[in-house]
Amino acid sequence: MNNNPHIGSSFDDFLAEEGILAEVEAAAIKRVLAYQLEQEMKRTKLTRTQLATRMKTSRASVNRLLDPQNVSVTLQTMERAALAIGKKLRIELA
Repeated sequence: MNNNPHIGSSFDDFLAEEGILAEVEAAAIKRVLAYQLEQEMKRTKLTRTQLATRMKTSRASVNRLLDPQNVSVTLQTMERAALAIGKKLRIELA
């Protein structure tokens, strides 16, 4: 008989047991947002410098925004980036 307590549980259950579910989900959401923003920039041929100008911020701030590892970007910054590329940021509880 197998004594592994994780057999039959979900990966989310495992992450919750480890106390890192919120952290992992936040990192995943940030990666997706950074990817979507970068793809839209490529599609419209928008440079990081141009995005920074549209957002009225620095290029360093845009670099942090597009860095999938940097999860410290604020919702306000994400909203400004979305508006700068003609999109809306939509966040919902599920």
